[in-house]
Amino acid sequence: MKKFLFLLGGLLSSVYMNAQIIGYNDAALLFSNSENNGTSRFSSMSGAFGALGGDLSAGEINPAGMAVFKNSEAGITLGTRNTQFMTDFYGTKNTLDNDPYFNLMQAGGVMVFDTSNNAYWTKFAVGFNYTLDRDFENSFIIEGNNGLSDFNVDPFLNNDSDPSNDIFYENVDNQYFRNITQGQNEKFTISLAAQQSEHLYLGLSIIAHNLEYYQNALFEEFNNDGNGNLLDASLLQELVTYGDGVGFSMGIIAKPIPEIRLGASYQTPIWYQLTDEFAEDLEIRVSNNNQLYRENNGTEVYDYTLSTPAKLTGSFAYLFGPMGLVSIDYTYHNYTNIKLKPTTEFTSENQLFKDDLNNSGELRIGTEWRLGLVSLRGGYMYKENPYKDALDSDHVKGYSLGIGFKFKGNVKLDLAYQNQQNTDIYRFTAAGNTAPAELDIDQNKFMATLSFGL
Repeated sequence: MKKFLFLLGGLLSSVYMNAQIIGYNDAALLFSNSENNGTSRFSSMSGAFGALGGDLSAGEINPAGMAVFKNSEAGITLGTRNTQFMTDFYGTKNTLDNDPYFNLMQAGGVMVFDTSNNAYWTKFAVGFNYTLDRDFENSFIIEGNNGLSDFNVDPFLNNDSDPSNDIFYENVDNQYFRNITQGQNEKFTISLAAQQSEHLYLGLSIIAHNLEYYQNALFEEFNNDGNGNLLDASLLQELVTYGDGVGFSMGIIAKPIPEIRLGASYQTPIWYQLTDEFAEDLEIRVSNNNQLYRENNGTEVYDYTLSTPAKLTGSFAYLFGPMGLVSIDYTYHNYTNIKLKPTTEFTSENQLFKDDLNNSGELRIGTEWRLGLVSLRGGYMYKENPYKDALDSDHVKGYSLGIGFKFKGNVKLDLAYQNQQNTDIYRFTAAGNTAPAELDIDQNKFMATLSFGL
């Protein structure tokens, strides 16, 4: 069965609690969203490569870009990311800087086959690229007091038929929530592209995903009954989600004149087969009883499928000869078509996608200027939050900078920096009309790519 909070024994009717792990709707959005990870050149221009091609990560936006390569090439990208979370819950603020997270961001290569002796197809290319589509390594702390108790009944005295000894711990002294997430969503892209004459490029890709997600959520509440009796409750929940997904993409790049490139691409939904493993442990101590009340529901396992939004990207680039370029991508995401299956068991979740979400857009702008063997790069990105009631600050805004060096033997070293910011909310308790905690998120990435001709 689907993951829910299981209340056992006498607490079933006497204690109100809310699951602290993310629900299926939020998980579906989390697993549907990619980050602008890739080569350093790609990242430093905020991923605006739909009409440019010629980069190992460009094929993930538009597979036709693989045929823009003049020669075979391979490359690898390493990077670090750190994220700062600032939380606010009923006036209590907390700041937590996550330690820098080091990982392989990208690795791949492209083989280019010159068929210029063919009157119709002048070039073919086959590319493979691995990308860390998204990593989930984060943690944050929320602390405060909403004045509404989630754990308000003595678990030892309220299981009998004598109401005279009932004790209600309705006065909240403090509430504490710690959230830790780990894992990653890895993407493997195989692309086939071709160039027709000098003005047209076509491409197809097969996209495979491997997803692993882990969440450890701890909620603690400290209450009193107004007569000197104290209650200390903790609810620990763990969620493991893992599985694989597959999708396809196709694209086209046209060069009506040498200075202008136009691109269009479509990516199907990613169809995931996922498994959830969910467990929780509840512990309650009261000052007037030296026993520990504990409930553990064991591990619940549930299999389901997720269909993510399809993507449609339109791209434009203007090249100032060999000196530089400006590139613009706009991607349309149809979030309202996210679907969880079996549909009979996810009726309410699938309806919420239609009721609460908008189809949304993502704008990416990048530029590159060449000074001999050195290239200077920059970019900007803006990604709309799909929730209808999202604030302006909930939309993701970011910028990027980079520099590239070209050496003998077609060896290149590229460096990139990315920053993005947005706000979000986390509802870890739903007692009464509790407002969610507010999150300010500031993320920084540093990347280095070494690439070489084959």
